[in-house]
Amino acid sequence: MASSNAVIVRDPDVLGGTPVFRGTRVPFQTLLDYLDGGQRLDEFLEDFPTVGREPAIHALEHAKSLVVSAL
Repeated sequence: MASSNAVIVRDPDVLGGTPVFRGTRVPFQTLLDYLDGGQRLDEFLEDFPTVGREPAIHALEHAKSLVVSAL
């Protein structure tokens, strides 16, 4: 997305520009879908071991701050 140290990045050469966790091909939307489906963060991390706990939490906190500031 914006900065070079962002946890979530967009690259037209990776999944057509879908926002993914840096250094992976795991879409951020997949994490949201897991949580929306009632699964726990731990289940997501087990299924996608290339995504670390800290980046996942950081991404969720950033998304939360964007939503809250938009209200």
